[in-house]
Amino acid sequence: MRLTIFGSGYVGLVTGACFAEAGNNVLCVDVDERKVEMLKRGESPIFEPGLTELLKKNIAAGRITFTTDAAEGVKHGLFQFIAVGTPPDEDGSADLKYVLAVAESIGTHINEYRVVVTKSTVPVGTADKVKAKIDATLKARGVSFEFDVVSNPEFLKEGAAINDFMKPDRVVVGTDNPRTGELLKALYDPFTRSRDRMIVMDVRSSELTKYAANAMLATKISFMNELASLAERMGADIEKVRLGIGSDPRIGYHFIYPGAGYGGSCFPKDVQALSRSARDHSFNAELLNAVEGVNKRQKEVLFEKIQRYFDGKLKGRTIALWGLAFKPNTDDMREAPSRVLMERLWEAGAKVRAYDPVAAHETQRIYGERPDFAIVNSAPEALQGADALAIITEWQEFRSPDFEAIKSALTQPVIFDGRNLYDPAFVKRFGLSYYAIGRGDSLC
Repeated sequence: MRLTIFGSGYVGLVTGACFAEAGNNVLCVDVDERKVEMLKRGESPIFEPGLTELLKKNIAAGRITFTTDAAEGVKHGLFQFIAVGTPPDEDGSADLKYVLAVAESIGTHINEYRVVVTKSTVPVGTADKVKAKIDATLKARGVSFEFDVVSNPEFLKEGAAINDFMKPDRVVVGTDNPRTGELLKALYDPFTRSRDRMIVMDVRSSELTKYAANAMLATKISFMNELASLAERMGADIEKVRLGIGSDPRIGYHFIYPGAGYGGSCFPKDVQALSRSARDHSFNAELLNAVEGVNKRQKEVLFEKIQRYFDGKLKGRTIALWGLAFKPNTDDMREAPSRVLMERLWEAGAKVRAYDPVAAHETQRIYGERPDFAIVNSAPEALQGADALAIITEWQEFRSPDFEAIKSALTQPVIFDGRNLYDPAFVKRFGLSYYAIGRGDSLC
């Protein structure tokens, strides 16, 4: 099939590459000329395991191409996927200007039947706005062409996006036209053959499903972080509590790991946007507001532990930081807990020596050169001259470190673990003080 993907960011690029891998003819449209030229060379502008290889393979096969020409994009594909960004507006709502700009482009250049698919994460009612924008643009042209607008939210995890797309838990399609549902079913058939994973529903329910999924996962994380704060004050170990409740199949182990708070491009933005949508419909979403509030507070916890340990005297101290990205297997720094920790340390007069396997370049782009910040090339190098170690991202290479070397390198033998990677009793055998999240320590 012939597909056009508007937007070559995280969602659009993974979607395009995976559809091309299934044998489709994909054209990705982006307004960023520099990015398009990179992509034509097979260079991915984002880090996602396996994505670069997939792009190069399908570029060589002629199944995926890139352009800045919107007219070419509209002409190319029966399916017109909208996968552009929906950044949070000042009031927390999703900004739809890029989505509606694509809709206007489609209305400007359409000359035969098209299926317009909203892949971006958008509020309930966006499909109606997309349809209205295309209709208005066609009316201004004095022409009329048939088209359908479909909701098809993505459920990709950064770091595992290709596998999620190729072997989806579910494919949600929102449409009011049974014929269009059959077209989407045929498009996704290569990914759902082993069993029927496609769920077809009305458009508004589909739009809400995406927000509901992310809000539920964010709620589980904030709930565990709230319990972790309680466990510290009660002298309990949240990791043992996690094992106790996760064994209940009604709860399960997914997303009940306490830590330094959630980040990334989805959870913070989507919880805020859903809460704002609730207010727009005269409903106070108290639980959603609490989820966001707990998360903001949780991002301060590691700094507060460090500050208490040093009696508030952080000026002139150097803190080694392991991990910068908001989660492993990505270079995404959006809403990363590391940013809150570093900025609070700098405000207190401390310096940071940081290491991350892939997010160094993105972090440097955000913060630039500054005298109180050094990005180094290895975890041991980050320890040199540091007063303490803080762990903020659970990269695999941090899970079995040389604790004797850590103690030897640090001027103060102390680890602040924002991801609960280690057994406290084991770490303390090496003469290290160890402060984690919700493990009964006294720094609360």
